[in-house]
Amino acid sequence: MLNKFKYILIASAIGFTSCETLDQIPLDQLEVETFWKTQAEVEYAVTGLYNGWEVGSQIFYMDCVSDNSNSDFPWEGFQALGNGTASPTNAGNASSRYSYIHIRRANLILENIDKAPISEDIIKRLKAEVRVIRAYKYLDLVTLFGDVPLITNTTTLDESYIEATKRAEIFAFVEKEFQEAAADLPTVPEKGRMSKGSALGFLARTFAFQKKHQEVITVTQQIIDLGVYNLFADYAGIFEEANKGNSEVISDIQYIEKTFGYTDLGIMIPNSLGGWSSIVPTQKLVDAYETIDGETIEESATYDVLKPFKDRDPRFEATVLYPGALYAGDIFDPLSPISKDYPSGPDNASSTAYNYKKYIQNPKAYSNVWNVGVNIIVQRYAEILLLNAEAKIELNTVDNTVYTNINLVRQRAGLPAVDQAKYNGQIKLRELIRREFRAEFAGEGRRWFDIIRWGIANDVMNGPVYGSLSKGTVNPTTGEVTFTSATDRFYVDDRVFTVGKNELWPIPQSAIDASKGTLKQNPGYN
Repeated sequence: MLNKFKYILIASAIGFTSCETLDQIPLDQLEVETFWKTQAEVEYAVTGLYNGWEVGSQIFYMDCVSDNSNSDFPWEGFQALGNGTASPTNAGNASSRYSYIHIRRANLILENIDKAPISEDIIKRLKAEVRVIRAYKYLDLVTLFGDVPLITNTTTLDESYIEATKRAEIFAFVEKEFQEAAADLPTVPEKGRMSKGSALGFLARTFAFQKKHQEVITVTQQIIDLGVYNLFADYAGIFEEANKGNSEVISDIQYIEKTFGYTDLGIMIPNSLGGWSSIVPTQKLVDAYETIDGETIEESATYDVLKPFKDRDPRFEATVLYPGALYAGDIFDPLSPISKDYPSGPDNASSTAYNYKKYIQNPKAYSNVWNVGVNIIVQRYAEILLLNAEAKIELNTVDNTVYTNINLVRQRAGLPAVDQAKYNGQIKLRELIRREFRAEFAGEGRRWFDIIRWGIANDVMNGPVYGSLSKGTVNPTTGEVTFTSATDRFYVDDRVFTVGKNELWPIPQSAIDASKGTLKQNPGYN
């Protein structure tokens, strides 16, 4: 298991510090030249690269730049990206996301790793781990920012003013890195490290974002054929600390309670339980969940707008905390004006009257919710099954495996199998698979990438953001909710999505200034 003390050791041993963005100044030459002498030193260097390769809060907050969630506090860096007001000088999270820190560290390791007297097999595996992390960071940059500099070696200051590489070339580089690294990685990895499944899973994402459907089919089938991943039986339990590292997890971020814990889980908890409600579900997300009979709320004869939380897809119950729900031993009541969770009341009350429950089915199960040992999942097997089905739908080569893979995901959650008479053509199946992606991965940071690659962001992002119905009461004993209006809702924000602009994030002005004119701003942000 990755260990925080190894991070500290390697950080101090070879000076893993970094200036902003494209700063490629070599680290202290003496330390670099004297460090790579033993297998332990090399393994510490590679282990150190895992520190921050992805961050749990980044995953959670990414849903706030989609129609799934709202970021209630502008200073946290995601609200402007979500509502379309981000600019080069007010870039929010883009300012920290446009970073080459891990890329530079990876380049340094790859340039020095062969100096150590280590067996060829170990060297190949460690190099592959490093290449996956570097490719993952490039995949993040290219999907968010488009054209970015491609840097594969450490540089001097004078060499670091590099023009952006075309997006297609970055994607080609990322594909090659994942493909070649997969060949040198173990099928069953050490926990917390990159594996063959990790490389292939990220490769599938890379292909999917580019609409390379046949390639998606090929690589997802490779992962399925590995035979090492299975859907975890309990959907809500996937994300609980007791089940970390379960059979569904392909890649995750490792945390150790108190020693190297995850310290941001409380940002999603209700104000009444000491949380911040920083990331809250929107009404659009709530409405996207089917009813328990497998129909949309528009189609279902049993759905009642005044009893909107009754008999819904069980994934809704496992994901969203809603008015009247029993949570942490109490009835959640955000509808009463005197409640600590009333949207226009205390600062840390959810603006939508909803909170997230993933990873926190019971916050009292943690001794300290602000320092937990739960691992944050980056990719899991359900995504592979749905990507495989989606690609076949897009190519209009629908076979039984499409229904099989979708049904595996749906029925694990407690929904009925797909009605093949109803969903029997490309248009209807596309509608279904996209709804499955949304319901399955809500709150896991994937929605923005999906609506961008599907080309539907303009349709789903523009307009007002609302929360729950606002007029009503919650019975404090039974949790029964009585809404007195079917139209009055908590209003949150207005959003604008501009086609030809908001498909990409702004490049931070600080990065452009530091590049001395070699970097150009993305369209629409000048």
